[in-house]
Formats: sequence, C-alpha cells, structure tokens
Amino acid sequence: MLKPRKDEVSGAFRFAVELDGLLVGGFSEVTGIHSETEVMEFAEGGLNTHVHYFPKQTKYPRIVLKRGMTRSSELWDWYDGVAAGNIKRKNGSVILLDQAGKELCRWNFFEAYPVKWNGPDLNATGGNVAIESIEIVHKGLKAIFK
Repeated sequence: MLKPRKDEVSGAFRFAVELDGLLVGGFSEVTGIHSETEVMEFAEGGLNTHVHYFPKQTKYPRIVLKRGMTRSSELWDWYDGVAAGNIKRKNGSVILLDQAGKELCRWNFFEAYPVKWNGPDLNATGGNVAIESIEIVHKGLKAIFK
C-alpha cells in the first residue's frame, strides 16, 4: 500500500473559494463537498451468495460557506436576490492549497445559487467572532488534482 509522504499531505485549513472566477476571501469553513451515488439492491432468485447493486442517481448536498462578518454585503445580496425571485447562478471552486500556498486540488461546482443565509449569533457576554454562513445548491462537483 502506498503511503503519502508528509510533505504531500495538506492541512484542511489552507483553502480558498472562487465564485465566477473571482477569489472570494475570508471563509473560515467550507462543508458539503460530498458526492453520493444511490444504488438499487437486487437479490437474484436462486443466488444466495450476494446481492447485486445497480447505480441510480448521484446526489450532491448543499455546500455551506462560513466566514466572519465584514462590511461586504456580497453574500447577502446574492441570497436576497434569490429570495426576491432573481436567481443568479454562479460556478465556483473550493481550492485546497499546499504548505507553500500552491494549488493542490480544486473542487469545481456548477450553476450554484444560495438557498439559505444565516447571520451571526449575538451574545454580549461572549467573545466569539460574528459568523455569517450561506448554503448553496449546485448541479455537481468535479475534482481536479494538480
């Protein structure tokens, strides 16, 4: 079994996000980079050693982007447009960077638009950073390894 060298493995904290080719900075967390193909099970009569599996459809969950609140209303404006019926689809990428800051891998997603926006939880007794998040739906992922 091949083991990656230590210098080939990247931390999950070095990443960037692009929307329509423009770097959208400052995200602290990205979740939802998943893909799952549903299968149909078929137990063939007289064959009791195993079950056959046939692929059905592939599903892609929502991608969630989280970042500290800034003066930029870019994410809110995108979501607010969708809420008003003006759906603007964007292609995007989540880019994983290596230790030197060079692109290691990217996951491209297609025809995305936001379906949920969360503002920060505010608490005068805490010292947490104010975080906003946006959830986007999309039409698929493509992984590109450099």
